[in-house]
Amino acid sequence: MKGMTSLQQKIQEKRLLYRVLNKKDPEAYANLYDLYVEKIYRFVLFKVSSREEAEDITSDIFLKVWKYLIQKEGKDIESISGLLYRTARNAIIDHYRQRAKKQTCSIEGVEDTLSDNEQGRKVIELRQDADALLLAVRLLKQEYQEVILLRYIDEMSIAEIAAILGKKRTNIRVTLHRATKKLQEIFTQT
Repeated sequence: MKGMTSLQQKIQEKRLLYRVLNKKDPEAYANLYDLYVEKIYRFVLFKVSSREEAEDITSDIFLKVWKYLIQKEGKDIESISGLLYRTARNAIIDHYRQRAKKQTCSIEGVEDTLSDNEQGRKVIELRQDADALLLAVRLLKQEYQEVILLRYIDEMSIAEIAAILGKKRTNIRVTLHRATKKLQEIFTQT
């Protein structure tokens, strides 16, 4: 769907969603998957900071959404992106709840984390400006992080963000303004 206008892409997404909901078409869902997997993965990775965990969570998200659309016959779904991002937010919350319950730590897990950190350091050396921005964003409160990520990384409109977060557009605009102002404060302090 590259090269399509925003309107054409939305129309295509609606058609695919219609085929999934009414015809239970797995090929249509695979096309929706291709459209959103990178965005959802990036959203999850930003929250969990481990590639393996982000991949697992992302897979679970798409599986849950598929089951929901097929079993529950989610006829009231207007936005597949909204459903995917809401499911992603809930999956991340569940991930941290389960993680908090586990009080033991395996050596393998620590080694994996160290390996991830080494790979991360190489990336940081190549992209110091991006890293500084990422660190600054992580200093923001959760609500601000989500709005910044959805608006500037995933390039969503205010209306789309409002639908995903279940808030009014004016609230999203205010939150986005406050988040960017807070980011500027963080950068001027360093």
